[in-house]
Amino acid sequence: MLTISRELVDKIIAHARADHPDEACGVIAGPAGSDRPERFIPMENAECSPTFYRFDSMEQFRVWREMDDRDEEPVVVYHSHTATEAYPSRTDISYASEPNAHYVLVSTADADEVQFRSYRILDGVVTEEEVTIVPS
Repeated sequence: MLTISRELVDKIIAHARADHPDEACGVIAGPAGSDRPERFIPMENAECSPTFYRFDSMEQFRVWREMDDRDEEPVVVYHSHTATEAYPSRTDISYASEPNAHYVLVSTADADEVQFRSYRILDGVVTEEEVTIVPS
């Protein structure tokens, strides 16, 4: 189960809407081993694409090094889908490399309604998990 603050959910959704029609992406860091998302880190989609996302390799290196220096880890890895439901694609599954992370997908396909869903992806197996949103 992912427990996340309303503030962080709102930031992810705002990022997804701001980058639409391209996919948005980023991470939420938290203290290593805590499973507690705390620090919102929006990242650039190096693909600038409405159907695919990829972290810029230099930005990812810098962000992951910063997390290491702060004794943090990526608790949430998020991105948006702009024309499909919030479910991991085959590419998303193949790129999932953080075994302890919650993979959050936001669909901005419907301008009036946003889907916000979370998954665990381990060894190619996708498991949807409950999301509990707590007050900020």
